[in-house]
Amino acid sequence: MLRYQRGELAAFELLYQRHRGGSYRYLLRGCGNEDVAAELFQDVWASVVRSRARYQVKARFATWLYKLAHNRLIDHYRAAKPGAEAIDDSFELAAPEHLQPEAQAAAASTARRLLQALGALPCEQREAFLMKEEGGLSLEQIADVTGVGRETVKSRLRYALSRLRGALADVV
Repeated sequence: MLRYQRGELAAFELLYQRHRGGSYRYLLRGCGNEDVAAELFQDVWASVVRSRARYQVKARFATWLYKLAHNRLIDHYRAAKPGAEAIDDSFELAAPEHLQPEAQAAAASTARRLLQALGALPCEQREAFLMKEEGGLSLEQIADVTGVGRETVKSRLRYALSRLRGALADVV
């Protein structure tokens, strides 16, 4: 990000390539709607571009990026009417082509169940889980992004994992 701040446009491309997948998946799982996630994703990366001149290193770039994404999700939910959006679990996660149709069907079913289980988690647990799994953030970084203590994050992750394991007990 510092290289991009100094005017190296190729540095932005590198940042985008490294973090686009995880940040998009975080937003998608956070809102549950592909169209909304795409809009939020664009907003977050537009913020990165707008913030270029005033960016300061206080943590890893990923921590800062997920803080932007977290804040954008919060803004989205504040603006939305309560209960207006449901988690969209109709899309399927792509499976490798070499798998047989039976395995693809089983993987798609498991993916749908995982998305439903993620959608059923309380917001704070889902958020902590996605930051850890999609963003690769540490407990301390998640605590920094969400504004809670490290032990709270640890507890949220433990409860999220427990619920997900329970929902997918026959698969795990």
